[in-house]
Amino acid sequence: MERRCGAAGEVGRWHAGAVTFPAPSRALRTTLVVLAALLTAALTTACTTTASGTGAAQGAAAGSDPALAKYYDQTLSWGPCAPFAESDADRKAFAAPDLDCARLQVPLDYAQPGGRTAEIAVLRHRATDQAARIGSLLVNPGGPGGSGISFAATLAGGAGTPRAILSRFDLVGFDPRGVGASTPTIDCLDDKQNDAERADDDTDPSPAGVARTEAENKAFVQGCVSKTGVDVLANVGTRDVVKDMDVLRAVLGDDKLTYAGFSYGTRIGSTYAEAFPQNVRALVLDGALDPEQTTIDRTVDQNEGFQDAFDAFARWCAAQPTPCPLGEDPAQATAAFQKLVRPLIDKPVPAGGGRVLGWNDAQTGVSQALYISAAYPILARGIAELALGSGSILLRLADLYYDRDASGHYSNMLEAFTAISCVDEQQITDRAQIDEQDRRVDEVAPFRSTGLGPVDALDPCAFWPVKPTSQPHVPHVSGLPPTVVVSVTGDPATPYEAGVDLAKALGGRLIKVDGNQHTASLQGNACVDGAVAAYLTDLTLPPDGLECRLS
Repeated sequence: MERRCGAAGEVGRWHAGAVTFPAPSRALRTTLVVLAALLTAALTTACTTTASGTGAAQGAAAGSDPALAKYYDQTLSWGPCAPFAESDADRKAFAAPDLDCARLQVPLDYAQPGGRTAEIAVLRHRATDQAARIGSLLVNPGGPGGSGISFAATLAGGAGTPRAILSRFDLVGFDPRGVGASTPTIDCLDDKQNDAERADDDTDPSPAGVARTEAENKAFVQGCVSKTGVDVLANVGTRDVVKDMDVLRAVLGDDKLTYAGFSYGTRIGSTYAEAFPQNVRALVLDGALDPEQTTIDRTVDQNEGFQDAFDAFARWCAAQPTPCPLGEDPAQATAAFQKLVRPLIDKPVPAGGGRVLGWNDAQTGVSQALYISAAYPILARGIAELALGSGSILLRLADLYYDRDASGHYSNMLEAFTAISCVDEQQITDRAQIDEQDRRVDEVAPFRSTGLGPVDALDPCAFWPVKPTSQPHVPHVSGLPPTVVVSVTGDPATPYEAGVDLAKALGGRLIKVDGNQHTASLQGNACVDGAVAAYLTDLTLPPDGLECRLS
């Protein structure tokens, strides 16, 4: 099955033709810990609290519909985070004694506030200096489909998060509706089906191959409908997430929202700014989606960004003292790579544990490592191993990307990515447009090309049971306080110019970051984090034209 819903978020997950992937589900520095391991191996009492003020007061400040008052007036019951864990990594991280969790109740359909409800999982790390506490800092890692509670736990325990932020803010993450520990949960495939879907490369461009792929896409949609329900699928878009976030802001006791969003999280931030400009205190938007681009243009630009990242890796690899598995001429690296991966279409290679590496997983594993230049050494090892007929490293990288744990269990991140994208983006039903997109992608990202021609199959969004609830557009906001946009020149998933365009659209201040990495804030870079922390804590804008460099 090929799923190529336009990237509301980040990179492709799926193989033939144009691909758009959501960003890795964990913070980049967490991924690097796992990558380092690959290289070397080659509870609190439950309580009921509100922060400051009352839900009723903040609900009134929000100017909410009286029918929503019971949601704005609710009180969160905080307790241990262990019951919220969705993975082994979460179980370990959530055991930290300085974290607590709760569930926020919201209407499933805001047009029917008296109807079915949803519960949003929320995790909090309290400000370490309560006397100097400013309020809550809400964070989102992107995707769409990334777990905000996992992300917040990582930030709270990470050495890269500025102490000024952890001391003065309650750091708060939430799983957007349908995602992770929030309920009802988006569900389309079981673990065995996810494994089978990854093994199915869908690289046959013939009419019969296109028909098979579309049949698989229809079956995927039917799985989403039967396991999740049309009423849930109709209400998981960003339109509704920002309404949940405003309820959360009020219930936490904050008059104004302070928010840091990464990648797709920038869409949440800009959409919130449109819906609730009067409720914004500060927004940091890092790894922006270009508000002016169509779904097709963004997909093409994103694939071009990954080709640029692959080329940067090839140059790095050729400059190392040890032989590069792609050769010493970076200009020939794409051709050398294709000689290694294209045979996997017909003949996967062993990858350990009774598993094999096929074309799709090889491409995904490479893309996972291209998110950050610090992962180049393990990528070189993985490609060198492939040249020797083994795929264990690239398969492990792909597992990290898909959020598959050692027991073979998947999170719902990628199912949520598709479901949310299908109501946030254009649903392309014209095969001529698909053909145009796929051919453009083959031109700008040859390292991803199968060499067989594009598979012009309609993706799941073409068969989605509900229409989009929003569309990509330039935000139109009045009365918004100054915002900060961070954009990395060599970001493979959200190209630099997208940040330039978003900053312009919001009238915000841009921090330009030179380097090869997806997003840059709260990851230990003194230049970026110093400017971001000063803005979040004191509302001091970065100097106009500030430029930072990643090491």
